[in-house]
Amino acid sequence: MITDLLGQVCRIHHEGRPDLFKAGARKYTEQQLEDILKDDGRPVFVADDGNGNILGYAFCIFIRHTGDNILTDIKTLYIDDLCVDGKMRGRHIGRALFEAVKAFAKENGCYNLTLNVWNCNAPAMKFYENCGLRPQKTGMETIL
Repeated sequence: MITDLLGQVCRIHHEGRPDLFKAGARKYTEQQLEDILKDDGRPVFVADDGNGNILGYAFCIFIRHTGDNILTDIKTLYIDDLCVDGKMRGRHIGRALFEAVKAFAKENGCYNLTLNVWNCNAPAMKFYENCGLRPQKTGMETIL
């Protein structure tokens, strides 16, 4: 179930940054999830085993900065969340999801495909680098 995977993502983030991420939380509420699934501007990709069991997902958002003062007018597909069930990792499900998202972005005239990954999530960073992604920008902080 998608809600179980949303919990896995938050658990990984909480373990890496308990100062920022709540224990036992999920990225989306039931209502937010329902709204996302109805929104054409937020494509969702799901990998299943053919028997209705969800193995992974990718939540995406189209972004466009039309008429921005400094940014060019390009169409971006942003991966808001990509998760593969922890028990199913290493079986190329994540790669298949990523490639499906990438093909969808190309088909829809996107200039690029972007995402954010937390530095505390080294396995995810390695996965995305293996998929060909490179850093676009770096967020920095100091704890006060």
